[in-house]
Amino acid sequence: MKVHILDDWFDTLCGLPCFAKLNSHDVTVWTDHEPDPAKLALRIQEADALVLFRERTTIGADLLDRLPNLKLISQRSVYPHVDVDACIANNVLLSSNMSGGGPNYAAAEMTLALILASCRQIPQQVASVRAGHWQMGVGRTLRGRTLGLFGYGRIAQAVAEYARAIGMNIQWWASDAGRARALADGETVASSREAFFATSDIISLHLRLKPETRGMITADDLAAMAPRSLLVNTSRSGLIGAGVLEAEVAQGRIHAAVDVFDTEPLTDTANFLLTHPNVLPTPHIGFVTEDEFDVQFSDIFDQINAYADGAPIHMINPEVWT
Repeated sequence: MKVHILDDWFDTLCGLPCFAKLNSHDVTVWTDHEPDPAKLALRIQEADALVLFRERTTIGADLLDRLPNLKLISQRSVYPHVDVDACIANNVLLSSNMSGGGPNYAAAEMTLALILASCRQIPQQVASVRAGHWQMGVGRTLRGRTLGLFGYGRIAQAVAEYARAIGMNIQWWASDAGRARALADGETVASSREAFFATSDIISLHLRLKPETRGMITADDLAAMAPRSLLVNTSRSGLIGAGVLEAEVAQGRIHAAVDVFDTEPLTDTANFLLTHPNVLPTPHIGFVTEDEFDVQFSDIFDQINAYADGAPIHMINPEVWT
C-alpha cells in the first residue's frame, strides 16, 4: 500500500523500532503541516492509507472528496478531527485503537512537570539567571498540598502515583461512574463539584474530548477555585468553555499551565495564553516522546497491516468494509 504519514514534524518515526512494521509498504513521510485541504490533497493524491498524528490535521469532506484513491485512515484514540460521515461517503475506513495498551506515561510525566515548573517558577527563574539577575521570586512547596484530578482514568491515576511520591494529597472528581470507581478503589472523592474546585490547590484535567465533555469546565467552576490555585490542562483545550480560562486568568486570581490550545500549531505570539504572566504554555508535547510514539504508532501501523491482510481492526465505521 502507498502510505502517507502526516505531520511528523521532526521526522521521528523512521528512527523508531515500530517503523519496521511498514517495510512492505511504499511510505511517504510529510514533516511539515499543510492546513489547506486543496494543497494537501495534491500532495497525497496517490495515498491508499493515511496516518494521522493525533489532531494535527483536520480530515473533512473538503479533503476526502479530492482523494479518490484513499481507502484507510489509521490513527489512535478519539477522533473529533475526523468527519466520519465524510469517510463513509467516500468509502474510507477509519481505524482507531480506542483503548491502547496502558497509561500514557509521557502525558502523566508532563502533567507533573508543569505542576513543578509552575509552582517553583522554573521558567521565570531560568530567564532571570540568564539575564544576570539571579533569583526573581519565591516558589511554593508541593508536599502537603491538595491535587484535584478531574477524570478517573489511567493517565490521571499515573499522575496520582507520581504526586503521592512527593507527598501531595489527592482528591477526585469525575462522572458518576468514575466517582463510583474511585470510591470503590478507596480514593478520596470531593463532596461536591464546587467543593472539588474550591478545596484543591492544583486541579488537573484528564478527560477525553467528546461531544458530552466539550465545554464542561465552566466559568462557575474556575470562579470557585481559591486564589493562587493552579489549573493544569494536558488533555484538550475544548474541555474548557470558550474564553472561560482567559477571562478567569485575566482577573489575576489563578494560574494556569496549558499544553493544549484551541488552534494548533499556535503561532500567534500575541495570544493571551502565550503572553499572560500567570500562564505557563507548552506546545502540546505531553505525548511527544520517542517512547510514547513507538507505543502509539505500533498500534497505528498494525492497523495498516491488518487492512492490507484483509482483516481490518479497530474499525470506527465498519459499514465501509462490510
